[in-house]
Amino acid sequence: QVQLVESGGGSVQPGGPLRLSCSASGTMSSVGAMAWFRQRPREGREFVAATTLTTNNIYYGDGLRGQFTLSRDSAKNTIYLQINSLKFEDTAVYYCAAGRFSMVARTYNYWGQGTRVTVSS
Repeated sequence: QVQLVESGGGSVQPGGPLRLSCSASGTMSSVGAMAWFRQRPREGREFVAATTLTTNNIYYGDGLRGQFTLSRDSAKNTIYLQINSLKFEDTAVYYCAAGRFSMVARTYNYWGQGTRVTVSS
């Protein structure tokens, strides 16, 4: 089992930055990737970014590279999501996931509880 705990969400003004964290614990041997997804109100989960744990490749969802930056501290089993130039449409619950790499939410076995990001003036 793998446990994921996200932190760092909150309310920010448009244009501001935010950094989310996701710490993993438990048996990581079956985990090939860690990822961030987000879910806007009344929408499905959207792929934001992922990193593969053995090759350290980083992937981003369409149109998100540049505004979103994923980084990883392997010693802490923690990934981060730096979000810059926040827009109203970035308002969502951001979820951390772990499992086999893909850009599809249903292929990930483990999920955090989510951290809410609200962009508001």
